[in-house]
Amino acid sequence: MKKFNIAIDGPAGAGKSTIAKLLAGRLGYVYVDTGAMYRAVTLKALREQVDLNNPAALTNLAQNTSVYLDLDPGGSQRVFLDGQEVTLDIRTPMVSRNVSQVSAVPGVRREMVRLQQQMAQNGGVVMDGRDIGTYVLPGADFKFFLTASIDERARRRYFELKDKGYAVKLEQLKEEIAQRDRMDAGREFAPLVQAQDAVLIDSSTLNIDQVVAAILAYVRRGGQ
Repeated sequence: MKKFNIAIDGPAGAGKSTIAKLLAGRLGYVYVDTGAMYRAVTLKALREQVDLNNPAALTNLAQNTSVYLDLDPGGSQRVFLDGQEVTLDIRTPMVSRNVSQVSAVPGVRREMVRLQQQMAQNGGVVMDGRDIGTYVLPGADFKFFLTASIDERARRRYFELKDKGYAVKLEQLKEEIAQRDRMDAGREFAPLVQAQDAVLIDSSTLNIDQVVAAILAYVRRGGQ
């Protein structure tokens, strides 16, 4: 049976990673978290104190960086940066505040997209990000654009970070998410935008299981 490629795009905090991971598990597909790849590059840039306003330096960094995604025995994704696991390190508020700026650099995106397209060349991939359906996998068999209100996305991120022990303020998270939306949608190279053939899903009032069920039903109906 043919294995499809499924693209899930959307703004920060919409639940793309959680949905994509669960969907891949239900279908027996490979889950590719492209956001984690950009976060890994951002983490390295911060650690090496690279000037985030220097596109050439960031491009050079990305070209000399190894990012690898793997699954642990329990099925959870692990992220490796230059051979070192950074699964938790890439989820810090500092990385979150800077990842949009780093990922907006065309040279960084080209390098990560090259790796992402290699992962999907044989099908059977669920990939989530900002520009999967429009730029990374424009020929994906199924495309979805997952969104939610800024208030709901900030609330979800607040509890996620709080559970991990970070002291954060809800209003600050709202401002940061709104800023990331503007940066992602406003960048010149491969901006965040809904593909014309993508199915829009607003998850503001839906739980995770409801979103997964809706996508699965659509895929199994062949897009009907």
